[in-house]
Amino acid sequence: MNGMVSMMVSLVCIGLAWWALQSVKFDLWIRNPKGPQGRLLHLFLAVVLGRFVAVFLLDYISWSQMLRYMF
Repeated sequence: MNGMVSMMVSLVCIGLAWWALQSVKFDLWIRNPKGPQGRLLHLFLAVVLGRFVAVFLLDYISWSQMLRYMF
């Protein structure tokens, strides 16, 4: 069950990162942002950003579940 939740949270966060990166003007840094290399960079940035957010959220959930053992 834990693996399924981790996969779903990761995919949702990657999707949200992709959506958020749509507003970034990549044409300021990349010659052809609509080309395949620009799209691949966009995908990689979404995966990296989404994974960082997912790890944070999963760690936060894990830490909050450990709080019950303190008291």
